[in-house]
Order: sequence, then C-alpha cells, then structure tokens
Amino acid sequence: MSRVAKLFVIDRKGINLRRGLVATAVLLVPFLALAVWGSEKYWLSVSFGALFVGLSDPGGSYRVRFRTMAAVGLIGGLLTALGFGIGGGPWPILLVIAFSLTFLSGLAIKFGAHTYTAALMLLSWFLVAISVPAGEHLSPAHSGWWQQALAWLVGAAGWIAITAIAWLLRGRKAQASNFPEIPADEGERALTRPVILFSLIRAVAIAIAVAIAFGLHLPNADWMPIATLVAMKTTLGQAALASEQRLAGALIGALVATAFLLTVDGRHALELVIVVAAAFAASFRAANYALYCAAVATVVLIAEDIPHPSNLATEGRRVLFTFLGLGIGIVVLLLAGLLQRRTAKAPPAAAHAD
Repeated sequence: MSRVAKLFVIDRKGINLRRGLVATAVLLVPFLALAVWGSEKYWLSVSFGALFVGLSDPGGSYRVRFRTMAAVGLIGGLLTALGFGIGGGPWPILLVIAFSLTFLSGLAIKFGAHTYTAALMLLSWFLVAISVPAGEHLSPAHSGWWQQALAWLVGAAGWIAITAIAWLLRGRKAQASNFPEIPADEGERALTRPVILFSLIRAVAIAIAVAIAFGLHLPNADWMPIATLVAMKTTLGQAALASEQRLAGALIGALVATAFLLTVDGRHALELVIVVAAAFAASFRAANYALYCAAVATVVLIAEDIPHPSNLATEGRRVLFTFLGLGIGIVVLLLAGLLQRRTAKAPPAAAHAD
C-alpha cells in the first residue's frame, strides 16, 4: 500500500453514526431557534459553546463530568468575550494574546491529554472569535463581545443541562466518554524541556501567522492562523502518520471550504454546510484521522468566512494564505522532528518522563 493510500484508509468499525446525529442536533437546534428570532449572528457562539463543551465531557461520575464541562464553558465564555473584544483592535495586542494562549495551551499537557485537547479546542475557537469582528471591520465597542460571550455560555449551559437530564434518567450512573478516542486524563505529566520548547515553537508559529494576517492588514488572510494550527502536530510525540494526516486534512479542508464558499450562496446555506461537516467529523473521528481533520478544517474555515462576501478573487487569496499557514505548520513539523530526535538521544530516565 502506498504512503498516500495509508493516509486515507477507513476503519469501518470506527464509523459512529450516532455521534454524527448528536452533533447535527447540537448545531441544528440553535440554528433553527436563532433563525426564528432573527439572531443568527449568535449562532456560531451558541453552537460552538455546546459542541466544545460536549467534546470536553470526560465520562465517569457526573461530578467529574460537570466540573470539567463547567470549566470549559466558563473559560470559553471568557475567551469569546476577549476574542470579539480585541478582534477589531490593534494587532500587537492580538499577537501578544495569541502567543500567550497558544503557549499556555501547550503547557496544559501537564494536566493530562484530555485537558490538553480541551485547551486546543478553546484556542481554535479564540482564533475564530478574533477573525469575525476583524473581517466585519468592527471596533471593540461595536463587536457585541458580551452578547457573544453570553451566547457561548447559553450553548454550554444547554449541553450541561441535557447531560444532567440524561444522567437522572439513567439512574445517576457513571457514563463512559462519548469520545473514547480523546485520551482520558491519567494524572499530571512532567513539563520536560522538549515539551516546553515545542509549546514555544507552536506559539511563535501562531504569532507569526497572526502578525501577517492582522498586522499587515492583508485582506482575507484570516485563514492563516487557523491553517497553521490545524496543520501542526498536536504533541511532540504524535506519530508521523497522524501528523501527515493532519496536514493532508488541513489542505483538503481548505479546498472543500473554498469550493462551498464559491458555489453556495447565502448565510443559512453555509451554516447548514457547517452542520453537515461537523456531523461527518463526529462520525469519522475514529474511522480516519485525515478525513476527520479535513471536516474540522472545513467547519472552522467556513465559520470564519460566513460574515464575509466571497468571490473568486477573494477565495483565491484565502487559499494562498492558507497555503502560507500550512507552510508555517510544516516548518513547525520539521522543528518538532529535530526535537524528537534530540529527545530520543536523551538519558532513559528523561525520555521516560517525557
């Protein structure tokens, strides 16, 4: 089997249609409700709040589940307010905060893989949040930052309420995680020097992408930070195949998002595309990592682009900046490879700790 074929091998046993239906409901119900009320501009915050809080559910006793989901919901609300509040403001502030949040999200591995995954999801949402007001040329005073934060909290609280009702109906029993592919936290981990350096390199990469996109005031460059994040390795120890699948998925997602943005007319239609892509991602998470990453990239990139009018020239520039973002991600992969080789040469005790 060729290397390319290995990237897209589908494990049929990993397809989970039930999760796809749940994701569809989580995104579609707020879409319909807000469309009736004429408040579609809050749909992204409500739906991503519910979706990411649901993904952060670690399973187990409800006390542990509630504590984790509530923490993600509250932190996400703060990041929503921050992102929409500074998105249309001075770019140096964006750079410093994006660098800091990326670096801190990398250090979250200290508290376990599940916490680290939740931190990465919140970081990706923050990059979307800063892009929306910037794309609409809204100042912090007109971005509706507190309304968007409230919308996120409503979505998060709605999911928590649903899980509480389900827990009561099941007789208050512990529940397994809905996403067993997302590793459960197994105690704290040591923050070794290679891990810290990798987190720093990722933070610098995101900062460079943010500086180019917002500092140079380049039209339609807001895809660059997201492309950089999606293309990069999640951890220093991620397998080479998974890293290649992330990169291939980011590229496919950018092309698919561009195709839909050029051919689908209307905000509501694009929001339905997001629903379908998210349902696909939820269903195929364990079936093929490349297709999962492609669907996630499609969701996030279209979400960033919904407020912006599109034409062939506009989308051409976005694809160009996406490739630049992927290039930054590739450089990070190369640097991470050097770190891995140096780590492999470390004394056994240090390697075990990492």
